[in-house]
Amino acid sequence: MTEQRVHLGVEDRAPEPVPVCAVFANDFVAVLVPVTTASTMDEVAEAVAHHSEGRRVRAQPFPKVVIHNGKRLPGSMTVAEAGIVAQDFVAVEYDTEGVER
Repeated sequence: MTEQRVHLGVEDRAPEPVPVCAVFANDFVAVLVPVTTASTMDEVAEAVAHHSEGRRVRAQPFPKVVIHNGKRLPGSMTVAEAGIVAQDFVAVEYDTEGVER
């Protein structure tokens, strides 16, 4: 009897943990944040902000955006869709695009 293996795409598997290195806004501390392959960028942004916002970085009334490899990622995109893997570096910034200063 031969063994058959089915390889599921990342979107068909159970969420897997993905620890990411991250920095929030102008914080001087980088943190290791646990997210999953199913986490959206909005969820990643909040997870990263949790460690800095209101502690070392003043909270601001703007949405947050995740930046990975120099690209701003849409809030609904998942970690798996973005190709983020364990120990990748992400930055989270306040999205002030289009805001008059």
